Amino acid sequence: MTKPEAIHKVSVVIPVYNEQESLPELIRRTTAACETLGKDYEILLVDDGSSDESAAMLSDAAEAPGSHVVAVLLNRNYGQHNAIMAGFSHVTGDLIVTLDADLQNPPEEIPRLVAKADEGYDVVGTVRQNRQDTWFRKRASRLINRLIQSTTGKAMGDYGCMLRAYRRHIIDAMLHCHERSTFIPILANTFARKAIEIPVHHAEREFGESKYSFMRLINLMYDLVTCLTTTPLRMLSVFGSIIAVLGFTLSVLLVVLRFAFGPQWAAEGVFMLFAVLFMFIGAQFVGMGLLGEYIGRIYTDVRARPRYFIQRVVSRDSVSTSEENQQ
Repeated sequence: MTKPEAIHKVSVVIPVYNEQESLPELIRRTTAACETLGKDYEILLVDDGSSDESAAMLSDAAEAPGSHVVAVLLNRNYGQHNAIMAGFSHVTGDLIVTLDADLQNPPEEIPRLVAKADEGYDVVGTVRQNRQDTWFRKRASRLINRLIQSTTGKAMGDYGCMLRAYRRHIIDAMLHCHERSTFIPILANTFARKAIEIPVHHAEREFGESKYSFMRLINLMYDLVTCLTTTPLRMLSVFGSIIAVLGFTLSVLLVVLRFAFGPQWAAEGVFMLFAVLFMFIGAQFVGMGLLGEYIGRIYTDVRARPRYFIQRVVSRDSVSTSEENQQ
């Protein structure tokens, strides 16, 4: 049995979007958790185009003496997963841990993920215990998890929890993928030989509010459906065939009833004809919507625009290099 590669350095990647209230506590607790590892570490905080003081606070934290923080500043908001991919492009660790900035997943869980990865796992996922989210968020998350499991065949329990650990070769493989829409936990599992999930604590959000509104959850679901599989297109064909058979059967039934009971039995058959018409119109709209999603995704990929644009990277090393150049 091959012995797993040793983990010498841990990189923590955290996307940040308008989290100025939670940043001081986030940096303090994450640093404290990493100090207990007994390994070299870095904390990459990726500002995803925040409109508050988050970017300035990250730059100050990165420039502080002895800081392990690296600030990656994007020019605008690209979304959580693209921001994490931007952080992946600058990591130097053997193991990469992702974490949300809202502190609902405690940074104190990081040593447990590192210890589990040390056992030889490529991906260490987590399952949130006693979730402190709203009823709607819980139901939406459960629906998305079932959708992912049914389309990918990967039976992981909580794809929505961003507190996860990845070996370096998994990160390198993801960075070589060129699709514009990226859902990191699923993409990582396609390259992982050994993956596992562990239970973690979940806390209430202390600062601000969730960045996932109702419409963003809807957009996420559409992205997942259209970037993961072509099953909806196949289901559309099956659904269309069923509708065609039902329409033919109903038309035959209308003819039989017309001869059996006369034209007066259902307002000269007008109501039934409307029902058939509505069924076909509904099927057409569903089909056009799904086709539109796929065509839009093809259009986006053909343009091949970058998933993100890094405006500036701030770290203690870059500050020292700048100071030496000025001297």
